[in-house]
Amino acid sequence: MNTTKATRRTTLAVGLALALGLGITAQASAGAPRSVSGKPSDNITRIADFYGAYIDAVTDEGGGDLQDALRAHYLTPAFQKELNAWEDKEHADGVLRAQNVPLAWKVTDNGTTATRTEAVVTLTWSAGQTSTLVVDMTRGSHKIFHIGTKGVAGK
Repeated sequence: MNTTKATRRTTLAVGLALALGLGITAQASAGAPRSVSGKPSDNITRIADFYGAYIDAVTDEGGGDLQDALRAHYLTPAFQKELNAWEDKEHADGVLRAQNVPLAWKVTDNGTTATRTEAVVTLTWSAGQTSTLVVDMTRGSHKIFHIGTKGVAGK
């Protein structure tokens, strides 16, 4: 009879713990599945794709050819020349505006006109430091034609 009471108490305690959500914490700590979405017709998606792939190429050993291919695909020819001149003068990567590689990036829409999309790219560096760049992309050709601290509209 004591065994039956002990079993009931244990069952009741387990039931209470589950009802109070105590059993859920182990499940929640595993984290929910993450997802990333986008579409090729969306310039913000394209800018995010470019920065993600470009940072991967800079980080990965032997990614120089990929860096060049990404620049050729995503940047206008005129801006590629402008970027090369900036890099020769500043001795830094013109896409990142730095000599280092960021640990993370975030792209935020900063406005759209009939001809272009402007985005703010926030780069996260070691020790949680951040820097921001303004990136302008044509709406028609989906090519980046400006990267700087201010957008082409001077915002």
